Amino acid sequence: MRCITCQNLSLSIICSSCQNTLLQPNFHKRELEKDFYAYSFYGYDEIKELINSKYEFYGDKVFNILAKLSFEKFAQEFKYNGNISAIPIDDHTRHQFSQTAILAKVLKSDVIKPIYGTLKAKNIIKYAGRDLEFRKSNPRKFIYSGKKNLDVILIDDLITTGSTITEAKNKVEQYGCNVLFGLVLADARVEI
Repeated sequence: MRCITCQNLSLSIICSSCQNTLLQPNFHKRELEKDFYAYSFYGYDEIKELINSKYEFYGDKVFNILAKLSFEKFAQEFKYNGNISAIPIDDHTRHQFSQTAILAKVLKSDVIKPIYGTLKAKNIIKYAGRDLEFRKSNPRKFIYSGKKNLDVILIDDLITTGSTITEAKNKVEQYGCNVLFGLVLADARVEI
């Protein structure tokens, strides 16, 4: 097969050369509310085509590579005094796989445990290309079915305005959960 980024022959959908040169993550931090942060590994423009692979049949392979390069490395280095639940935001399988579940899966460590299927959106309107006003007028209306009183990291693939992750935070906090931060693959506001 050919690498989808450089088109050279490769045994992987993204060759090791591209993984080592083009896809090395840089850690970014954005404050969404007072003392609540979302951390990301890439600027959206850096990996836009790869993020959009979630709509393609091979997208799970791309997300597995991106997750290992970023989320897995994070989990290996992250230290915390206690246990943390990694909750993927709306880990549905509308596109044959759940990109947020893939990201959460590689976070599994001695202190981080992924918990799937507990934070679902009732409103599935697409936000792509929509402004903050539209997003505020059409909230996700999350339903949380997980355990109460957990320390939580919220997982998503992309942050643009921050409204989705903030709404998710507010929902799980209603159940006594302590949301430590959001962890996302790419941030649309990070300039490359």
